[in-house]
Amino acid sequence: MDVQRWEYKVVYADIRGRVSAEGHETLIQEGERMTAFGRRFLNSLGVQGWELVGIHHQRGPAAFYLFKRPLAPGQEPEPAIPLEKSEPTPTGSAGSQVISA
Repeated sequence: MDVQRWEYKVVYADIRGRVSAEGHETLIQEGERMTAFGRRFLNSLGVQGWELVGIHHQRGPAAFYLFKRPLAPGQEPEPAIPLEKSEPTPTGSAGSQVISA
């Protein structure tokens, strides 16, 4: 029997209406409600097979959202996109960190 394998995605979101997933940003549209924006973003990941499995709250109104989806037999996870030198990192609470496997 094969063991189910997973791949993971970590998404940073803040109250300003900004969602960042490995350098790809999604912004709230002018006049869009925050709930509609959240639903629009979550639906875009859902149709790609991503399932929300956890939330890691940060200082202030921000959080990391953790998603997973099953890997097909023989499939490898998408590689992480390296941080570019000029790209700022989100700040979190003191001592808080997200560890990726």
